[in-house]
Amino acid sequence: MSRRKIILIGGMPTVGKSTIAARVAKRLDLPWISTDQIRTLMMTTANKQDYPLQFNADGHTAESYLTTYTADEIATQVIQQADEIWSTIRHFIDSDWVWRDGFVLEGINITPSLVAETYGGNEDIKAVFLSDSDTERTRTVVYTRGLFGPPHETPDALKEKEIEWTHLFDRTIREQIEKTGLPLVEIEKTERDVDRVLIALGYS
Repeated sequence: MSRRKIILIGGMPTVGKSTIAARVAKRLDLPWISTDQIRTLMMTTANKQDYPLQFNADGHTAESYLTTYTADEIATQVIQQADEIWSTIRHFIDSDWVWRDGFVLEGINITPSLVAETYGGNEDIKAVFLSDSDTERTRTVVYTRGLFGPPHETPDALKEKEIEWTHLFDRTIREQIEKTGLPLVEIEKTERDVDRVLIALGYS
């Protein structure tokens, strides 16, 4: 009987986690899902007292949120939100037996520290983190796709703050990578990316 494969893909916004997850899943013949989908389901019944950080943006437009908080505060909030929601994500990873062959799970809520602490040494669960140090590529995504909402709803000056917090978040992920030794792939936005990710996961 083949072993169940569970692949976790984390990393900064705009890096293309969903695209890579879909391609990895296709190559390994597995389904894939995003932590955003898990969070959306959880939030339908979540209590604000139990998950206060998940409600940080309540009452805000993209513009007011980006005006209220500094780039550093936003990056810190995103890391803290990952910590807060991790028990829900972990429950999904540990309890989902619908996909008996395994699955690929991607999302910003997957961080090296959480993975290493929870699944270090578990050979059935592999993780990789994606990064893109090319600020211009990040800028292109933010200006054309947006992060907190459609790009036309966010003034250009605040788009620059989105770029800033995205790379501050990436810096934290890189610091955690150094401590945990988990694999990091610098994305080039080329067809080679999926091959490099699979190699980092141990699939040549």
